Amino acid sequence: MNMPLNIDTLETASGAAQPTPALSGEDNAMILPTPIQLRAELPVPVALAEQIERHRAAIRRVLRGEDPRTLLVIGPCSVHDEVAALEYGEKLAVLADQLSDRFLIVVRAYLEKPRTTVGWKGLLYDPERTGRGDLNQGLVRSRRLLLNLARLGLPIATEALSPLAMDYLADLVSWTAIGARTTESQIHRELVSGLPMPVGFKNGTDGGLGVAINAMKSAAHTHHRLGISEQGVPAMITTAGNVDTHIVLRGGRGITNYDAGSIREAVEALTGAGLSAAVMVDCSHDNACKQAERQLDIAREVMAQKAAGNHNIRGLMVESFLAPGRQNDGDELVYGCSITDPCLGWEQTEALLRSL
Repeated sequence: MNMPLNIDTLETASGAAQPTPALSGEDNAMILPTPIQLRAELPVPVALAEQIERHRAAIRRVLRGEDPRTLLVIGPCSVHDEVAALEYGEKLAVLADQLSDRFLIVVRAYLEKPRTTVGWKGLLYDPERTGRGDLNQGLVRSRRLLLNLARLGLPIATEALSPLAMDYLADLVSWTAIGARTTESQIHRELVSGLPMPVGFKNGTDGGLGVAINAMKSAAHTHHRLGISEQGVPAMITTAGNVDTHIVLRGGRGITNYDAGSIREAVEALTGAGLSAAVMVDCSHDNACKQAERQLDIAREVMAQKAAGNHNIRGLMVESFLAPGRQNDGDELVYGCSITDPCLGWEQTEALLRSL
């Protein structure tokens, strides 16, 4: 394995994170920079912005069936170590170039972690994992990480959990996921309606398709929603509608939905609703029963279905990091190993993609 990168040597626009502001005495609120302030502090160069637009267009072509390659969204369950995430990105960028005739590879940079009850909420909210939280530092570090990943030439994927977070980060993202817990949320459907990139809605936590289908219908229409302007003041946001949405099959409680019958059912339901019948299969989560190595067989089975003629299969999602498995957060962490959901290791990942 390569020596870990030193995060302090990575190119940044500002040189250092801004100091954490004091909490307000009256409401215990931390004052944060506005979206326009953070973007000015860590700007996207023109050439990089043009690259991101090209990536978004390429993803749209794959999802629309205009490009026969398979969209592959792959990377850590969630980022807790920027140095390890960037080392992973370097390895993935090399592999993405070598396999570009078959795959359009997008790196996962998930900065928010949805929780069923409580737990670490992700780099954005608690970058030092102390439990006290520091959104000011988290915003700076998250945006800086996305900038450095983009400089590797990779399209970036993230999950939109807080709609306000996308105001700070969306200009660096080429593909966005809406998770199973939030696909039914009207707020997230309205958010997607105004996002400038393709978006995948996951099926519901029970495995049902209905909430994702309704979400796609809603997101395709214009909305008026409550939001925050770039200057940081409350505003009514009018969205144009986003037709570049698709379904992500991730299984449900006690069921899987990556088999040919389940995919056929999804295609029929989407077609009947007048929606895009592009299907992405999440090889992790309930499809893998939280067992990372099951992703290997699932990916092979789904790609075999595509090779046999199912051209509605347009994408795969795989959870992968430098080291296999998962670990509990603590003082003695294994470098490059997930602290949330279990992941494939890099050697398993490279062997899988080359075999596909």
